[in-house]
Amino acid sequence: MSHMFIYRRNYLIVALIFFSAVNSNAQSKRKIDSIIATAKLDVYENPDRVIKIGDSIYTDPESTIEDKVMGLMLISDAYSSKRDYQKSLKYFQTANTLSKKVNNIDLQIKVLSKMAVKYQQLKVYDKAIQYLDECDKLIASDPINESTLGKQATNDIIRGVIYKEQLNCNIAIDYFNKGIAKYEKNNAQAVQPNLSIANYNKGNCYILISDYESAKKSFLQSIKNADNINANSLKAFAQKGLAEVYALEGNHHQAIKVLQEALKISKNVGDLILNRGIYNGLANNYLAVNDWQQYQKYNKLFLQNQLIIKESERRSINDSIDELTEVHNQKLTQVKTRYSYIISIVVFLILIMIYLLYKYQMRSVKSIEMLNLEIKRIKSTLKKE
Repeated sequence: MSHMFIYRRNYLIVALIFFSAVNSNAQSKRKIDSIIATAKLDVYENPDRVIKIGDSIYTDPESTIEDKVMGLMLISDAYSSKRDYQKSLKYFQTANTLSKKVNNIDLQIKVLSKMAVKYQQLKVYDKAIQYLDECDKLIASDPINESTLGKQATNDIIRGVIYKEQLNCNIAIDYFNKGIAKYEKNNAQAVQPNLSIANYNKGNCYILISDYESAKKSFLQSIKNADNINANSLKAFAQKGLAEVYALEGNHHQAIKVLQEALKISKNVGDLILNRGIYNGLANNYLAVNDWQQYQKYNKLFLQNQLIIKESERRSINDSIDELTEVHNQKLTQVKTRYSYIISIVVFLILIMIYLLYKYQMRSVKSIEMLNLEIKRIKSTLKKE
C-alpha cells in the first residue's frame, strides 16, 4: 500500500512538472506571438524598434525555428519600410532558408507571400506571381477560417498592386475590392495597416483611370485606417495621394496644405519613397502657383531622395540577380550530376556487355578449336583403321 502511495505521489509530481513545463512553453509561445503581433503594427511607424525586436527574437536561444523565422521576417519588413531593399532581401533569404527546416504549412504560406512582396518591390513581377501561385495552392489546402481569409486577402492585395503597376487598373481594383472585403470580416487592429495600403493603392488606380471622386473616397478611407492604429507613415502616404487628386483638379493651394501636413507627420519616419513623393508634389504645386523659391527648395530635396533610392534599388536588384544565378547554377549542377550518374551507369553497362561478349567470343573460339582438334583426332583414327 505504501509503495502504491509513493508511486502515485511520484506520478503526480512528474505530471505536475510536465504540465508546468507545457504551460510554461505555451505561455512563452503566446508571449512571443503577442510581441510579434505588436511589432507588426510598428513596422511603418518605428522600423528601427522593430529591427531590435526581431533581432532579439532571432538570437534568443529559447526561440523555436518558427519564432526565429518570424523574427527575421520582422527585420526584413522593417528594412523594406526604410526602403533598404538590400538588407531586407538579405534577412528574408535567411528566413526562407531556415523555414525549410520545419514542416509548417502556415509558416511556408507566410514566407511565400512575403517572397512575392519582395519581388513585387523589385518589380520582378513574373517571379512575384509565381510565388503567389505557389502560396495560393498551399492556402487552398487549409480549411476555410478567419486566418485563411486573411492570407487570401493579403495575396489578393499583392496581385492588385502588381496589376496596378502594370497599368491594368480595372483588374487591380477587382483584386483590391476582394482583399478589402475579406479583411473587413476581421475587425482586429492587425488588419488596419493592410486595409490602409489596399485603399491607398486603389485610390492610385482611380487616379490612373481619371475617376477622381472615387480616388478621394479611397484615400480618405486609407487615412481613416491609418488613424485607427496611429500609423503616421501610412496616413502621410494617403494624404500624398489625396493631394495629387486636388492638384489634378487644379486646387493647388489645398494640395500644398495637405502635403505640408503629410511632411510634418512623417518627419521622423525616414521613408525615402514617401519623402520623395511629398517633395515632388510640393515642388510641382509650388511651381503651379508661381512660388519659385519653394519650388527650388523641394525640387532639390526630391532629386536628392531620387538618387539615394535608385542606388538602393540597384544594389537590391544586383543581389536578386546573384541569388537567381546561384539557384540556376545549383540546378545546372544537379542536372549535370544526374546526367553524369546516368552516363556512368550506361558506360559501366556497355563495358560489362563488351566483357561478356569478349568472354563469349573467346569461349566460342576455344570451343571451335577443341572441335577442330576432335575432328582431326577422329580423322587420324579413321586413317589408321
